[in-house]
Amino acid sequence: MLFKVFTGAVSGVDGLLMEVEVDIARGLPAFSTVGLPEAAVRESRERVKSAVVNCGYDFPDDRITVNLAPAHIRKAGTGFDLPIAAGILGAAGIIPDGAADPYVLLGELALDGRIKPVTGSLPVALAAKAAGFSGILVPWENRREAAVVDGLAVYPVTGLSEAVDFLRQERDITPHPRETKAFEPDPDTGADFSEVSGQAHVKRALEIAAAGNHNILMIGPPGSGKTMLARRFAGIVPPMNFDEAIETTKVFSVAGLLDKGQALVTRRPFRAPHHTVSDAGLIGGGHVPRPGEVSLAHNGVLFLDELPEFKKSVLEVLRQPLEQRQVTISRASSSLTYPSDFTLIAALNPCPCGYYTDPAHECRCTAAQIARYRSRVSGPLLDRIDIHVEVPAVAYADLASATPGEPSADIRTRVTAARTTQEKRFARTRINTNGAMKSRHIKKQCAIDSESAGILESAAERLGLSARAYHRILKIARTIADLAGQADIRPPHILEAVGYRSMDRPL
Repeated sequence: MLFKVFTGAVSGVDGLLMEVEVDIARGLPAFSTVGLPEAAVRESRERVKSAVVNCGYDFPDDRITVNLAPAHIRKAGTGFDLPIAAGILGAAGIIPDGAADPYVLLGELALDGRIKPVTGSLPVALAAKAAGFSGILVPWENRREAAVVDGLAVYPVTGLSEAVDFLRQERDITPHPRETKAFEPDPDTGADFSEVSGQAHVKRALEIAAAGNHNILMIGPPGSGKTMLARRFAGIVPPMNFDEAIETTKVFSVAGLLDKGQALVTRRPFRAPHHTVSDAGLIGGGHVPRPGEVSLAHNGVLFLDELPEFKKSVLEVLRQPLEQRQVTISRASSSLTYPSDFTLIAALNPCPCGYYTDPAHECRCTAAQIARYRSRVSGPLLDRIDIHVEVPAVAYADLASATPGEPSADIRTRVTAARTTQEKRFARTRINTNGAMKSRHIKKQCAIDSESAGILESAAERLGLSARAYHRILKIARTIADLAGQADIRPPHILEAVGYRSMDRPL
């Protein structure tokens, strides 16, 4: 007898619906799974058999063939356990024919029949809704995540027997109510700019970076507050909207990093990988591809401290996500794409010892050592970082001052106003911030007068700017003008923007 069940898998961060076809035929006892199953899927036969038997059902002593369709896509993960078990019980006549057709089934089975949580419930639920299914059966722990999707009944199940009884219409399961209150944007990161002493010009640079979604590099000696400033950056960026929360949650769901019972990621991510991270850890990949740090920072912040300490190969693979705001991982059998629209905040010391620009400490590094240290960060990568700002050691007067700095909420108000201006400007395009502008957008949106052009020409000749660096200055100037509420770019905006290219200057 043949029985068909629908389930789901993920490709990148998107859900894919799959058919699980189970055929039981007469012959010597056998259990074969076809359709390019990975190891975890092939091993499911042992979990399924034990779960079926331990739940009190008779496991067929015939030839069982499980086909996972479409057959050309590799199947990975443990979420196929529940649909395979349901398919076997349906082919054995325990579940009525067609009883599972309105639903998508997803879940890993324990040997005693319990249903354990899986990754990717949200993308699969979105795919089920798009395909017109009326409901989805998910593990109890994944109920809130799946219930974010509107118009899809989410049935949380804790065990195989419960799922079978539901499909046999012998048990009622109340659908989990839609998580309408799950989206409550939370801009409070627990750290405020008012706690940072001094560094007014660095705060200004970070405000510009937040307003235009520009990448930023901070150069300063140890203890100058680079990390402290970076960790407060997310607090001045506008809160995530619902679409951004869905995108970010999909990445965390696929990576298995959602907190237990969490429905949505509503706070902008802040990822700070150690400099020993591998290429795959940063970009993503592996035998079974997983999102890397650049994708886990999607719609948030990626902070790379001690930038020259990262392996050169690791830094160079940053070029694609910085330019295209997505990562493509190619394998012989498939190609996956993960989103990576983040703000890069990088930090480095001015020299190997760290005190090249610190008047209070003597630097013992030679010019050659400093040049060699900075050369670990390639020119093409620096060109892709819009803002370079020097972070000097904090003066004692600033440290001893009892006057609090400007709170993050006030800065966020200005940033939000600038972002609103940009959203209106790019309303009919695929971008929404100045930092994402391409050459054609810069040509249209960053027109400058003759005086500004003269300033920019002089800077380009003096600093030897590349074409990419030239465009970065125009984009920064556009954001500075937006923060000032001005429609046109003026000479002061160009002058300030040129000042944020310190790494283009000779030592």
